[in-house]
Amino acid sequence: MQQTKQEKEALVSEVADKIKGSKALVFANFKGVSVKDITSIRRELRKSGSSWQVLKKTLLNIALKDAGVEVDARALDGQVGVAFSQDEVAAAKVIADFQKANKDVTLTIEGGALGAKSLSANEVKALAKLPSQDELRAQLVGTLQAPIAGFVRTLSANLSGLMQVLKAIEEKKA
Repeated sequence: MQQTKQEKEALVSEVADKIKGSKALVFANFKGVSVKDITSIRRELRKSGSSWQVLKKTLLNIALKDAGVEVDARALDGQVGVAFSQDEVAAAKVIADFQKANKDVTLTIEGGALGAKSLSANEVKALAKLPSQDELRAQLVGTLQAPIAGFVRTLSANLSGLMQVLKAIEEKKA
């Protein structure tokens, strides 16, 4: 079914808005990937607050230009899908994890964008190895909590030692 010019313009405008609202984009070649696997990727992306969309490279290129992102979609290999992410690493992590878990699937990361800056496939893979914001927050809380917990254990050990001494004196007098 052929899209009208107005439909294409509306789609480009919608995608450009999505791009502007995303912190990171990941471009992946999904040629030869089954619908079941794409659905699985979409589900995992949704869990991480990200989304997946497939459109023609020409339309994607226009939307990227409209959003001010320096990526040439026509230079990407194969059939390209775009993962839009509200977090800098979420989409990259989901796609990289999917690749690791499904070695037989031909999904490949072709590149990406962080803000308006273009990223190579290797840079996107490196981004996927970074901890997410939630993981960083958990590490920070653990780091902040460790000295306090150690201080509490020290105080509690001193108190229990004092209690044992007092108990021994009580038993000696009794």
